[in-house]
Amino acid sequence: MTTPRILFAGTPEFARVSLAALIDADLPPVAVLTQPDRPAGRGRKLTPSPVRELAARNGIPVLTPRTLRDESIVRELDALHPDLMVVAAYGLILPQAVLDVPRRGCVNVHASLLPRWRGAAPIQAAILAGDKDTGACLMQMGPGLDDGPVHACRKLAIGKRETAGELHDRIARAGAELLLEKLPGILAGSASPVPQDAAGATHAPKISAADARLDWQRPAAALDRVVRAFNPVPGAYFMLGEERIKCWQAQPGPAAAAAPGTIVAAGHAAVVVACGEGTLHMTSLQRPGKRRVSAAEFSTQLDLPGRRL
Repeated sequence: MTTPRILFAGTPEFARVSLAALIDADLPPVAVLTQPDRPAGRGRKLTPSPVRELAARNGIPVLTPRTLRDESIVRELDALHPDLMVVAAYGLILPQAVLDVPRRGCVNVHASLLPRWRGAAPIQAAILAGDKDTGACLMQMGPGLDDGPVHACRKLAIGKRETAGELHDRIARAGAELLLEKLPGILAGSASPVPQDAAGATHAPKISAADARLDWQRPAAALDRVVRAFNPVPGAYFMLGEERIKCWQAQPGPAAAAAPGTIVAAGHAAVVVACGEGTLHMTSLQRPGKRRVSAAEFSTQLDLPGRRL
């Protein structure tokens, strides 16, 4: 049997998991597309994406176009005579000219149960909304935003205390498993993806640092979801005077007789803040330029009880 000619397009760790699955299954792509190297770390050193690093270690040619709307990149991809392109968290829109290049089109490993949470940040959106379940879907790509027909989905229950980072890793593995499971039928042309129900579609826009700020007027249960949704990136935070304090772990608690934003207790167990409903018990915090510490250690660094955030 002829080895299929697969292109792979992806950038972060989520995509690296699917690329690794293809390599381990003896289906290495003929080329990989990924975002150009970006500054990272305190030194802002140019750093290759996880996908680029894995491809380079396995001798797979890497392309890093800044846009796919240039005719030259379309010609370059066409010259590879691909059967299929696999896309996972790539970061660039695929124009129709690129979608038309592979013989079997392009499939996307998406981190939600489509049509719920189409868009850039489906994992965070699911946690913020308090969804009980999410998962991974393998979708045949079209010109719209995550609205193509779906080959298969795998549902995962969201743990009550699960962070976005933990859920990300589970969904990435589920997506890679789906990809390998459905790939033979897609390559053979025998797969029949099912159109999405547009009536159930919701959108998960790209997140920003402002989305991660804790608004003490909101219920504690909602702020608990904010903390989990933005762990590890970009990290939920609040302002304490001029300091931006990050909160990495918390849980909701009973109401307190204090105005929202008031620190009602600080000690060994937690830093407790009154919210619009209930209280938020923060157990892992981080001051700017410092390491993460427990609530007990944080409480020794500052005079906290009674302060208004």
